[in-house]
Amino acid sequence: MTNTQELRRKIKENGYKYAFVAGYLGLTAYGFQRKVCNVSQFKAGEIQKLCVLLKLTEKERTAIFFCLIS
Repeated sequence: MTNTQELRRKIKENGYKYAFVAGYLGLTAYGFQRKVCNVSQFKAGEIQKLCVLLKLTEKERTAIFFCLIS
């Protein structure tokens, strides 16, 4: 499950717009939003691209994309 709040924070912190990030991943803005909001899941390749684009550390990657909410 994706930590939506943290992912949005990192996108904003890096100065990107949702449309740009979606295009970078080869997704529509709607498709990207569905993944951010946990309606559908990010693929491994998409996570890898986001880590590069957003300069995520291993700890940040784990906190955002492998978030366990109880």
